[in-house]
Amino acid sequence: MAIQVSSISETYAKDVFTDRGSFCGKVEDVECDLKRFKIRSLVIRAIKGSYLSKMLGDKKGVVIPFPMVQAVGDIILIKHISPPAAAEDSTPLPDSPDAAAE
Repeated sequence: MAIQVSSISETYAKDVFTDRGSFCGKVEDVECDLKRFKIRSLVIRAIKGSYLSKMLGDKKGVVIPFPMVQAVGDIILIKHISPPAAAEDSTPLPDSPDAAAE
């Protein structure tokens, strides 16, 4: 299903939410494929206190591929983004005394 956008300028500074209702930020830029006349991706600026800023930490924003966009209207709705599983979350194996002796 194609999403119809009559003007690229309509997307700038729109609020972006996930399909689960989490506020991500605002559209800062749009990347276009001029050969095919299609939008490639949206650059989302993470607003302080938003779901995206909590997930990204000190990063300014993220590039969302346009196929992840579900709807464009008064707001932009994207598929939910889950944070990657961090290596720190896994429980390290205890050091065995036999391994230290080798």
